[in-house]
Amino acid sequence: MTKVIGLTGGIGSGKTTVAKLFMSEGIPVYIADDQAKKIMEFPETVRKVASVFGEEVLKNDRINTKALSSVVFNNPDKLKALNAIVHPLVRQHFDQWVAENKSFPFVIKEAAILFESGSYKFCNKIITVTASEQTRIRRVIERDHVTEQEVLDRIKNQWPDSEKIAKSDYVINNENLEETKIQFQEILKKLKNLH
Repeated sequence: MTKVIGLTGGIGSGKTTVAKLFMSEGIPVYIADDQAKKIMEFPETVRKVASVFGEEVLKNDRINTKALSSVVFNNPDKLKALNAIVHPLVRQHFDQWVAENKSFPFVIKEAAILFESGSYKFCNKIITVTASEQTRIRRVIERDHVTEQEVLDRIKNQWPDSEKIAKSDYVINNENLEETKIQFQEILKKLKNLH
C-alpha cells in the first residue's frame, strides 16, 4: 500500500525547495495549497462559502480571496468555519490523487498547515523543514514583497518549529541548498526502505 509522507514547515522555511527535490526523483508530490486554491474555484465550494460568509465575499460568481481573507484573517471562529468547508474537500481530492498514484511505494503531501489542519494524522511519516526566523523573514520579504511585520504575523498563525519537530520523523535544516540536498538524500534512502 502507498505510504503518505507529510512535508511541512513554517512560511519561508523552504518546503517548496524540498518538494522540488522529491519531484526531481520522480516521486509524486501533492501541493495542498495549490490544490486548495483550485478547489476554491469549484461551483460547490463557491456555493458553500457564500452560504456561510454571504454574497459579499463573491465577485463575478467566484470567491474574492482578498475579501474572504479580510473576513477570516483575525477571526479564529470564521477561519474555523472556512476550514470546515475547504479541508474535507481537499482531503477527498487528496485521497483520489493517492489512489491514482498507488503504483508508487510512497507519495509526498506538501502542506504548510499539515499539523494545524490535523491532516498529519493521515501520514505514515512526517518531514519538517526548518530555517532560522531571520532566514525565513528575508526569504518571504524577497518572494512576496511584504513587510517584516506581515511575515511575523503569518509566522504567529502557524505552529512553532519546536512543536512540529516534536511530532516529526525527519527534520531538514534548510539554510544552505547543498546541505539541504545531503539531508534530503539521507531521508530519501530511509523512505525507500519503508515497509
